[in-house]
Amino acid sequence: MKTVVLAAFGTIAGLILGAAVGILAGIAWINLASTSDFEGQSAMLVFFTFAPIGSVLGGLTGAIWAGFVAARSRIRMGGDA
Repeated sequence: MKTVVLAAFGTIAGLILGAAVGILAGIAWINLASTSDFEGQSAMLVFFTFAPIGSVLGGLTGAIWAGFVAARSRIRMGGDA
């Protein structure tokens, strides 16, 4: 149960941090590629492309990392007993 809870927290933290990193990467892309800002084109690119990709990658990474940490602590606790 501890592994599932930690994986859920890791997923949520990864989603939030991944979306933030995706937004920052999108802003950098807009500045480097000189994307037009006509009718909010650059904002739509950031929030409908970079933010979802960042949040998905961050969520997966957070879940895998938290599951790995929980599994290592379980192995460590089992070996000490």
